[in-house]
This record gives sequence, structure tokens and C-alpha cells, in this order.
Amino acid sequence: MSMLTPPGMGGKYRITGHRFPHMRRPRNRRRIVLASVATAAVLGLAGWGTLQLVDVFSGGGGGTEAAAPAKKGTDCKNGGAQAAGRKAPKELPKPGDITVNVYNATPRGGLAKITADELERRGFKIGKVGNAQSDYDKKVTGTGVLLGSREALDGALKVLGTQLTGTEAKSDQREGQDVDLVLGDGYKTLTPKEDADRLLTALEDQSHQSPSASAPAPSSGAPKDSPGQGRADGAKGSRC
Repeated sequence: MSMLTPPGMGGKYRITGHRFPHMRRPRNRRRIVLASVATAAVLGLAGWGTLQLVDVFSGGGGGTEAAAPAKKGTDCKNGGAQAAGRKAPKELPKPGDITVNVYNATPRGGLAKITADELERRGFKIGKVGNAQSDYDKKVTGTGVLLGSREALDGALKVLGTQLTGTEAKSDQREGQDVDLVLGDGYKTLTPKEDADRLLTALEDQSHQSPSASAPAPSSGAPKDSPGQGRADGAKGSRC
């Protein structure tokens, strides 16, 4: 009897062949499910990463980000000035928004009144008309002096300067919005209206195309930055 013959079988049944029965562990379904989920997650992450790499190297996906800066840089209202780091051009006032005080610093009589009437016909508002203050009376050798606040240097004084070329613009400590025109010895008459209109149009076009220019530096010919300059004293004759 073979040693592989179960006892009690008397050798009737024998185990033959080359295969023998083996004991297996029962399959753990939980481990199989977890392994499947982990495999699916890894494959999903790998696919997403591959898609991102393809998107980057193909130049896709940047349309939204590129569109935003392009929109900011095409602001037609400001002419692109803000995109270049510059201030938007300041709107010039109209002649009808400017009140001009006309003062005569020359010995000639009636000069301030004649000039004020002509400026009024050209659309400016006229304030005071009279003789210049003692700081300027008979001390202005040029065509004239334009006086106003610091804010007026790049606005009202530039507009008024188109009506009388060769004048000098200065600022003082006034708080009002009016400006002064002090007529000097070199003054004869205002710039012809046609020429003044062309100068004003060119000034307006320039103000829309470029930032406002820096204020002109005051000259040393006459007193500057003192309060009340160019005001009429009303006590010196009646030549205005």
C-alpha cells in the first residue's frame, strides 16, 4: 500500500498523477476593490497631467488671461495714456468759462477798456477793468503779463494766451478762478481773431493728444508769487 493511500481504503483507491491538492486563501474582495480604485485614480491623475502639459506647450488656455490685459490697454477714451503710465490730458476750459480782469500798466489811457471789450466779443467773461497795481504799474516792458492760480497755468492762462501772443504767464496765491491780463508797454492790440482761433484749435488738439505740458517758469523781470498781484488800485488817474 502506498503511503498516499488513505487509511481504510485497502489500497483500492490510489492517488496517481503529478498534481496534488493545494489549500488556497479565500480571496479578499475588499482589497481588490481598493486596488481597482487606486489604479483608476492614478490613471486619472496621469491623464490630467498629460492634458495640462499638452495645453501649455500648444499655447492653449491663455486666451482668457491674454484678453484681459489687452482690454485694459485699449482704453480709447483716455487715448492709451494710462497704459503708458501717463496722466490723462486735462480738458481745457472754454473762453466762456474764463473771467478776465484787464489792467492797464501803461501811460496810455483807455487801453484796458478797449481790450476788455474786444475780449468780451470773443466770448470771454470780463471782470474788473482798471489800472494795474503798483507792483506792475509802468513796470511791464513787454506785451503783457497773465496772472492766475497755479491750476490756471495749464488751463485758463493758456487759453487766454492765444488772444495775445508774447505774454508771460505767472501764478500767485489767489483762491478764485478769475485771471488777470496786465497790459505792458509793448502791447499794441490783440492777436487777430482768425489767428487766435487757429491757435486755440491747435492748443485744444494738443491737449487731447499729449499730457499737459509743464508750467512755464516765471521770469525775473517782475515780482512773482505775491498775493493780489495785478489788482486794480483805482486811485491812479483814469487812464484805464
